[in-house]
Parts: sequence; structure tokens; C-alpha cells
Amino acid sequence: MNVFIAGGTSGIGYSLAQHYLEKDFQVGVCGRDLTKIPQNNYQNLKTFEADVCDMDALVSAVKNFLPNKENLDLFINCAGSYAEDVARNISYEEAEEMLRTNILGTVNCFEVARNFMKDQKSGKIAVIASVSGILDYENSSLYTKTKRSVIQIADAYRRALKPFGISVTTIAPGYIDTQKLRDLNHNDLSKKPFLMDVKSATEIISQAIEERKKFIIFPRKMKWMMKSLALLPSSLLNIIMFKKAKWMKND
Repeated sequence: MNVFIAGGTSGIGYSLAQHYLEKDFQVGVCGRDLTKIPQNNYQNLKTFEADVCDMDALVSAVKNFLPNKENLDLFINCAGSYAEDVARNISYEEAEEMLRTNILGTVNCFEVARNFMKDQKSGKIAVIASVSGILDYENSSLYTKTKRSVIQIADAYRRALKPFGISVTTIAPGYIDTQKLRDLNHNDLSKKPFLMDVKSATEIISQAIEERKKFIIFPRKMKWMMKSLALLPSSLLNIIMFKKAKWMKND
């Protein structure tokens, strides 16, 4: 089985790469910074320097991963960009990177996977969104809006690719204890509810992909909390989520 993971050089992407390598699958990963990959852990891991915002680089990476025109069985997009957006405190450069990576990058990954899989009449595509993307309210952060867009984009591709035997699984996780999350929060995760370790998250994600599930939210407690919040009027949700964001940043 051939598995390609965009954004697979660290965090949940790299954990998924480890998971599939341990199953003796052929695994390739791409990212903008290959130095993030731990040294000498998996000598048979194929690595490619490519930005999901660069369609040509992404196509080239997948072609080089499949040199003998083998099937691409699974494509996972774990690439994402995050910048704090409390009280609209965000630079243009940070906003642009989030929009490009989380929206353009998502479309690019779907297009590349689609073009490799459509003639196979088979394949699986998975994308990592965020549990925050299930909330729809006027003053949600830019990050939340981009992740909501990811969920909608995935839904559109799911419908379009179904006749070709290609499944699309959208993953909407809560807080996962990755190094990136720790770096963003100065190693203090005390205010991250229902925090989950990377290994447990990897098992949930890989199982959902294997079962060709359409959409999963986890952990379960986070799922029900967010679904409950989604029932509130937008005006009330605006207030609650703004206060929550300020509290989490100690403002």
C-alpha cells in the first residue's frame, strides 16, 4: 500500500507516517522544512521538500514517490497554518499564510490526489481540519473560518469523487499534545480541555480512514461540547468564544 502524507514531517502527520511504516506500507511525506524529521528513525521513509501551496512541487513529490506508475492508495493532508487571532490581533502576513495553506493548500492536495486516483477507480483521501470548524458565528477567528472552509471543501470533493470509488475522510480533532501546540502555548497546556496524546489520536484517525468514514470529531467530550455550543444563537456564541479565547491567552 502506498501512502503519501502532506505535512508529514512533524506532529500528527509524522505520527501517521510512523504508523503506516510499522505496517510495512510504502510511505512518503512532504513539508517545507525537512529538518523537522527526527534523524535515523525510519530509513525507508521517503521525504520530499514541497509546500502544499505550490501545486507543481506537490505533483513532482508524488510522482517521485511513485516512480513506476504504482497506485496511490492513500493521500493524507496534515498541512496547516495557525496564528493567534484574539481581538483581531493578527498581521497581514500571518493571515495570508493561513488562508493560502489552509484553503489553497487543501484544494491543491485534493486536486493532486484526485488526478492520481481517478483512473485507478479507487483510493482514499483524508484531510485534517479542526473541531473549531464546526462552529459558525460572525466573529469567529480567521483560523476557525479557514478550518470551516476545509470541512466544506472536503464535503464537495467527497460528493464529486464518490463515483470514482475514492473516499474522503474529514478529521476534526480537538487539542492534540504535539510539539507545535506546546510551542504555541509556551509549554503550558493546562487550559486545553480534553487534551489527547498523539498516539491515541493517530489510532483514531487511521481507523477512521480504514473504515472510510466521512467525518469524525474527537475526543468524544470535545465533540459534544462543541455540538452543544453550535446550538446557541450567534450573538451569544460570539461573546462566549471571545471570552474563552481571551481567558486562554491570559488577557
